[in-house]
Amino acid sequence: MKGKHAKEPKTCDAATLERLAMHYVARYATSETRLRSYLLRKLTVNDEPECGALTVTTIVEKMARLGFVDDPAYAEMRAGALLRRGYGARRIAGALRDAGIASEVVHTAIEAIPISSSEAAERYAKRRRLGPYSGTLPTRELRQRTIAKLLRAGHSYDDSVAALAGWE
Repeated sequence: MKGKHAKEPKTCDAATLERLAMHYVARYATSETRLRSYLLRKLTVNDEPECGALTVTTIVEKMARLGFVDDPAYAEMRAGALLRRGYGARRIAGALRDAGIASEVVHTAIEAIPISSSEAAERYAKRRRLGPYSGTLPTRELRQRTIAKLLRAGHSYDDSVAALAGWE
Protein backbone atom coordinates (compact mmCIF):
# COMPACT_ATOMS: atom_id res chain seq x y z
CA MET A 1 0.00 0.00 0.00
CA LYS A 2 1.39 3.35 -0.98
CA GLY A 3 1.56 6.13 1.55
CA LYS A 4 -0.30 9.37 1.33
CA HIS A 5 2.74 11.26 0.03
CA ALA A 6 4.29 8.52 -2.10
CA LYS A 7 5.37 9.73 -5.51
CA GLU A 8 4.57 7.87 -8.66
CA PRO A 9 7.71 6.91 -10.58
CA LYS A 10 8.49 9.33 -13.37
CA THR A 11 8.18 8.09 -16.90
CA CYS A 12 11.41 7.85 -18.78
CA ASP A 13 11.58 8.38 -22.50
CA ALA A 14 14.27 9.64 -24.87
CA ALA A 15 13.16 13.27 -24.50
CA THR A 16 13.29 13.06 -20.71
CA LEU A 17 16.75 11.48 -20.80
CA GLU A 18 17.99 14.16 -23.18
CA ARG A 19 16.59 16.87 -20.93
CA LEU A 20 18.34 15.27 -17.93
CA ALA A 21 21.59 15.09 -19.91
CA MET A 22 21.35 18.76 -20.93
CA HIS A 23 20.73 19.78 -17.33
CA TYR A 24 23.68 17.67 -16.13
CA VAL A 25 26.21 18.98 -18.68
CA ALA A 26 25.03 22.54 -18.08
CA ARG A 27 25.69 22.18 -14.40
CA TYR A 28 28.83 20.03 -14.27
CA ALA A 29 31.99 19.64 -16.31
CA THR A 30 31.95 15.94 -17.04
CA SER A 31 33.34 13.13 -19.16
CA GLU A 32 31.40 10.88 -21.50
CA THR A 33 31.71 7.99 -19.07
CA ARG A 34 30.31 9.98 -16.16
CA LEU A 35 27.41 11.29 -18.24
CA ARG A 36 26.63 7.74 -19.39
CA SER A 37 26.78 6.50 -15.80
CA TYR A 38 24.45 9.29 -14.64
CA LEU A 39 21.86 8.52 -17.31
CA LEU A 40 22.03 4.77 -16.67
CA ARG A 41 21.44 5.44 -12.96
CA LYS A 42 18.36 7.42 -13.88
CA LEU A 43 17.13 4.46 -15.93
CA THR A 44 17.72 2.10 -13.01
CA VAL A 45 15.84 4.36 -10.60
CA ASN A 46 12.89 4.71 -12.95
CA ASP A 47 13.07 1.08 -14.10
CA GLU A 48 11.66 1.78 -17.54
CA PRO A 49 12.18 -1.08 -20.02
CA GLU A 50 11.57 1.00 -23.15
CA CYS A 51 14.52 3.26 -22.36
CA GLY A 52 17.68 1.31 -22.80
CA ALA A 53 21.42 1.64 -23.02
CA LEU A 54 21.11 2.28 -26.76
CA THR A 55 19.19 5.49 -26.08
CA VAL A 56 21.76 6.54 -23.48
CA THR A 57 24.63 5.88 -25.90
CA THR A 58 22.89 7.92 -28.58
CA ILE A 59 22.38 10.84 -26.20
CA VAL A 60 25.99 10.75 -24.97
CA GLU A 61 27.26 10.69 -28.56
CA LYS A 62 25.02 13.65 -29.40
CA MET A 63 26.33 15.64 -26.41
CA ALA A 64 29.90 14.89 -27.48
CA ARG A 65 29.18 15.81 -31.11
CA LEU A 66 27.67 19.13 -29.99
CA GLY A 67 30.73 19.82 -27.84
CA PHE A 68 28.94 19.74 -24.49
CA VAL A 69 31.10 16.81 -23.40
CA ASP A 70 34.78 16.89 -24.35
CA ASP A 71 37.04 14.33 -22.66
CA PRO A 72 40.40 15.97 -23.57
CA ALA A 73 39.21 19.39 -22.36
CA TYR A 74 37.79 17.81 -19.20
CA ALA A 75 41.10 16.01 -18.59
CA GLU A 76 43.10 19.24 -18.92
CA MET A 77 40.71 21.14 -16.68
CA ARG A 78 40.65 18.41 -14.01
CA ALA A 79 44.43 17.95 -14.12
CA GLY A 80 44.93 21.69 -13.69
CA ALA A 81 42.52 21.82 -10.75
CA LEU A 82 44.24 18.93 -8.98
CA LEU A 83 47.64 20.40 -9.74
CA ARG A 84 46.68 23.73 -8.18
CA ARG A 85 45.72 21.79 -5.07
CA GLY A 86 49.21 20.29 -5.08
CA TYR A 87 48.50 16.70 -6.07
CA GLY A 88 51.11 14.64 -7.87
CA ALA A 89 51.01 13.06 -11.31
CA ARG A 90 50.05 9.60 -10.01
CA ARG A 91 47.05 10.97 -8.13
CA ILE A 92 45.98 13.10 -11.10
CA ALA A 93 46.25 10.14 -13.47
CA GLY A 94 44.19 8.01 -11.10
CA ALA A 95 41.45 10.63 -10.85
CA LEU A 96 41.27 10.93 -14.63
CA ARG A 97 41.15 7.16 -15.10
CA ASP A 98 38.35 7.00 -12.52
CA ALA A 99 36.44 9.54 -14.61
CA GLY A 100 36.67 7.18 -17.59
CA ILE A 101 39.23 9.17 -19.57
CA ALA A 102 41.22 7.11 -22.10
CA SER A 103 44.83 6.38 -21.16
CA GLU A 104 46.32 8.31 -24.09
CA VAL A 105 44.29 11.40 -23.11
CA VAL A 106 45.44 10.96 -19.50
CA HIS A 107 49.04 10.75 -20.66
CA THR A 108 48.66 13.92 -22.76
CA ALA A 109 47.07 15.81 -19.86
CA ILE A 110 49.85 14.75 -17.48
CA GLU A 111 52.54 15.84 -19.97
CA ALA A 112 50.85 19.25 -20.31
CA ILE A 113 51.24 19.99 -16.59
CA PRO A 114 53.16 23.30 -16.47
CA ILE A 115 55.06 22.84 -13.20
CA SER A 116 57.56 20.28 -12.01
CA SER A 117 56.69 17.43 -9.69
CA SER A 118 58.86 18.89 -6.92
CA GLU A 119 56.97 22.20 -7.17
CA ALA A 120 53.67 20.33 -6.89
CA ALA A 121 54.89 18.54 -3.75
CA GLU A 122 55.97 21.89 -2.30
CA ARG A 123 52.51 23.35 -3.03
CA TYR A 124 50.82 20.42 -1.34
CA ALA A 125 53.02 20.75 1.74
CA LYS A 126 52.23 24.48 1.97
CA ARG A 127 48.50 24.00 1.48
CA ARG A 128 48.27 21.21 4.05
CA ARG A 129 50.76 22.88 6.41
CA LEU A 130 53.11 19.93 6.39
CA GLY A 131 56.78 19.79 7.27
CA PRO A 132 58.47 23.18 7.43
CA TYR A 133 55.07 24.90 7.09
CA SER A 134 53.60 23.19 10.16
CA GLY A 135 55.37 25.18 12.83
CA THR A 136 56.24 22.00 14.74
CA LEU A 137 59.56 20.36 15.43
CA PRO A 138 60.09 17.15 13.48
CA THR A 139 60.34 13.80 15.14
CA ARG A 140 61.19 10.63 13.28
CA GLU A 141 57.57 9.42 13.48
CA LEU A 142 56.14 12.79 12.38
CA ARG A 143 58.54 12.95 9.42
CA GLN A 144 57.52 9.44 8.33
CA ARG A 145 53.82 10.26 8.61
CA THR A 146 54.33 13.47 6.63
CA ILE A 147 56.19 11.63 3.87
CA ALA A 148 53.35 9.08 3.79
CA LYS A 149 50.83 11.91 3.31
CA LEU A 150 52.83 13.25 0.39
CA LEU A 151 53.09 9.76 -1.12
CA ARG A 152 49.30 9.31 -0.87
CA ALA A 153 48.89 12.64 -2.64
CA GLY A 154 50.66 11.09 -5.65
CA HIS A 155 54.19 12.43 -5.21
CA SER A 156 57.36 10.37 -5.54
CA TYR A 157 59.48 9.59 -2.51
CA ASP A 158 62.28 11.88 -3.71
CA ASP A 159 59.89 14.80 -4.25
CA SER A 160 58.32 14.17 -0.84
CA VAL A 161 61.69 14.29 0.90
CA ALA A 162 62.69 17.39 -1.08
CA ALA A 163 59.48 19.17 -0.03
CA LEU A 164 60.43 18.60 3.60
CA ALA A 165 63.98 19.94 3.20
CA GLY A 166 64.79 22.57 5.77
CA TRP A 167 62.38 21.16 8.37
CA GLU A 168 64.45 21.24 11.52
